Amino acid sequence: MKKNKIIIFDTTLRDGEQSAGASMSIEDKIEIATKLNEMKVDIIEAGFPFASKGDFQAVKKVSEISTHSIICGLARAQIKI
Repeated sequence: MKKNKIIIFDTTLRDGEQSAGASMSIEDKIEIATKLNEMKVDIIEAGFPFASKGDFQAVKKVSEISTHSIICGLARAQIKI
């Protein structure tokens, strides 16, 4: 019998900043990512690196502390002409 596995994909670090007036420092994101990693969340969407240097740094730093979770960043495709 095949066992089903539920995969948790957490978007708190990116989508959590989409509310009016909400923002997180890099330190805040690292603290939250550390807890998510300790809880063995499968995938953490750490930000949108293209949006700003701060978001790029946050995704980079979160990826450096993760020992379990896969770290990803939101991306978009662009046609270059």
